[in-house]
Amino acid sequence: MILEMKVPSPGESITEVEIAQWLVSDGDYVEKDQAIAEVDSDKATLELPAEVSGTITLKAVEGDAVAVGAVVCLIDTEGKAPKGNVEKLSAVNTTKVTSTSPQEVTTITPTYAANTPSPAAKKIMEEKGIAPHSISGTGRGGRITKEDAVKATPAMGSAPEWGERGQKREKLSMLRRKVAERLVEAKNETAMLTTFNEADMSSIFNVRNQYKDTFQEKHGVKLGFMSFFTKAVVRALSIYPDVNSMMDGDYKIAFDYCDISVAVSGPKGLMVPVVRNAEALSFAGIEQEIGRLAIRAREGKITVDDMTGGTFTISNGGVFGSMLSTPIINPPQSGILGMHNIIERPVAINGKVEIRPMMYLALSYDHRIIDGRESVGFLVAVKEALEDPIEHIMGGNIKKAFDL
Repeated sequence: MILEMKVPSPGESITEVEIAQWLVSDGDYVEKDQAIAEVDSDKATLELPAEVSGTITLKAVEGDAVAVGAVVCLIDTEGKAPKGNVEKLSAVNTTKVTSTSPQEVTTITPTYAANTPSPAAKKIMEEKGIAPHSISGTGRGGRITKEDAVKATPAMGSAPEWGERGQKREKLSMLRRKVAERLVEAKNETAMLTTFNEADMSSIFNVRNQYKDTFQEKHGVKLGFMSFFTKAVVRALSIYPDVNSMMDGDYKIAFDYCDISVAVSGPKGLMVPVVRNAEALSFAGIEQEIGRLAIRAREGKITVDDMTGGTFTISNGGVFGSMLSTPIINPPQSGILGMHNIIERPVAINGKVEIRPMMYLALSYDHRIIDGRESVGFLVAVKEALEDPIEHIMGGNIKKAFDL
């Protein structure tokens, strides 16, 4: 029987996807639920699993834009797995057992050619421009694993001679094109302004240094800065609710909950997964949720639902060394807070110069819906919470706030 595999709908309002990468070749034997392709929508990259086992015939090429519901491949369910070709099966990392009787058990161990990358490793190596022969694989049979590819660095070579310089023309993924479109839309269709302030991070440093080990031991997650920033933002949004609203034609939509989008960098570009109901989460809950979403983004497993419906965004450019920036609003939201790197600087404290860990803060906002008073007041409220977290976001009780 020939089964037509069609593109499933990755989410509401998405009408087409792009074939980002085939993970199998035409004529290969595939097993049911084996990942056969990666498809890009304008919101996420998803894996396409085989619906049945059999021999596959591809009906689209990488880079093709195909409509949801269109046929992308055929699977002949009467096709047989070729002998000695175990490596093309989906269970390459497991041991298969064939038993004809309790006494007759044959174990089939997958084998690979040395320096053959896994699909995930291959993608990372292509992005880094690393050739397979330059990496020693640590997987079974010398196979290059995803971890090998992540740790590998491009070899430093001599400068090319004149006349040998090349260039590469590569089509942007559908997700990247959509991000670009949204950024231009935000610049062109909003009255975006940015206001700045700075925060003395000494108090947060002291609290983290004192409780980080106990916190991690109790909750199984590190105590980072993002939970403090998320708590500070939630407090500021409760004081200045206009910042937690958005435009809809001639109407303003205000939210009584805080779904905080957190900008993270993934293999396909910038992702903004959402921490739902952040106002109801503890410090540990926020750290655990941000960690979970960040891992999913980096592994390419983020879903459309993970990135839909945020009411405000936090962008941490400080992890890349950014000192100051003007972050772009994530439409249709009305505000985004930019965090930056923490640098020890001399500041005046009670008439004396002291060295303090300082961070610049930037709030970009849509002036159509947020006035200058609200924007400045919001940023000051964030600053207050960061400089005195025990009073403003921990209720005066650190152990209770950390659930210790």
